[in-house]
Amino acid sequence: MNDSVATNYGDLIAERIRESHAVIASQWLDRLRELLPVGSNEIFPTDELLDHIPALIRDVSEYVRAPEAESVAANTAVLAKAQDLGRLRYAQQASVHQLLQEYRILGSLLAEFVREQVVLLRVPPAAPDTLDVLARLQESVGVLLQTTVDTFVAAYADTIARQTTRLESFSRMVSHELRQPLGALQYASHLLENSKDEAQRERCVGVISRNVAHLVALTGKLETLCLLGDVADGAHRQEADLESLMGEVARQLGEMAAAREVELRILPGAPIITVDVARVELVLVNLTSNAIKYSDPSRADRMVELGARLDAEGGCVLRVRDNGLGIDAADLPSIFKRSYRAHAHRDDELGASGSGLGLFIAQECISALKGTIAVDSTPGVGTTFTVTLPASEPASEPAAEPAAENDAMGAAANASVN
Repeated sequence: MNDSVATNYGDLIAERIRESHAVIASQWLDRLRELLPVGSNEIFPTDELLDHIPALIRDVSEYVRAPEAESVAANTAVLAKAQDLGRLRYAQQASVHQLLQEYRILGSLLAEFVREQVVLLRVPPAAPDTLDVLARLQESVGVLLQTTVDTFVAAYADTIARQTTRLESFSRMVSHELRQPLGALQYASHLLENSKDEAQRERCVGVISRNVAHLVALTGKLETLCLLGDVADGAHRQEADLESLMGEVARQLGEMAAAREVELRILPGAPIITVDVARVELVLVNLTSNAIKYSDPSRADRMVELGARLDAEGGCVLRVRDNGLGIDAADLPSIFKRSYRAHAHRDDELGASGSGLGLFIAQECISALKGTIAVDSTPGVGTTFTVTLPASEPASEPAAEPAAENDAMGAAANASVN
């Protein structure tokens, strides 16, 4: 390009930004490594997001070239990239201050690039031309920043609203769950204090003991619900060998199963997937412990079977199957409701007790995993719970270099029971 006459300075700078967009993107990425609270490979963890960096800079150059054609604020494709960045930074628990710094860095890099080009020109442009280009760059970066921040703040506002709803629901649930055992404790302690009948006093001690144990178990389950948080808080995903995970669940529940003479079976061939391991383990523990608790005492061959496989879409299907008591059809629509217990009327017979939170917690976990749960049960035959999880992305790996940017970007891309 002939730069001896700077008659169309905007076109000239736009072309040079476009030619150097990968280098500028690499410099931006280097600076972001020092700024953001994530590892280098997580700043833009996918190829698509990594492509956003040079693409945004190319889009800015087009606005510098022809500001009258279309405002950056009206370009939905450009704004979509900025929105993706806002959602990513929210998921990474960045701060608004860090977002402001991120775009301040981009703006300063572009301004410095323009100053370098001015020095290189044999015929420097008029000052108003330079100021006009810098103003267009500032406007473009400002629009991108505003879009990113708006998306980021909207995600936080949505999370706060959901968490407020959850907190209100949790408070009501705690009040409801504590009322009965505390009432029983109050009544039993009153009788114990005033009764002279030894048999009655002994019964009162039993009532107190059972309700204290119930409160201890309930406290653990309520704590679990607190720790589940909200799916938007970000799940801790990692690679998991489901066969090993199911074996760990069987180990945890081994004593419970032995006490009820239930055989725990793990089907071979379970896949390795990337998932929030803690939530999947909690689901399996709840479903398996329920199956053990409600095994059929009339059977000699009581068993609970755990298995997992990949489906045709790449998702994962987990199954927990038993030959226990089964669930009446009338109870099935309600079993995932908080505090609902289909077999509460048989507690004495089965030596069982519970708060009705196990399946509720399992469903909360599965919802956070964006999965589904289904149940098939026949009284006297048994029950099968089927959990389907969506296809998982690969475990975090160093982001690949965009094909068009390889040379310039190479360095930068361097409890538990129902």
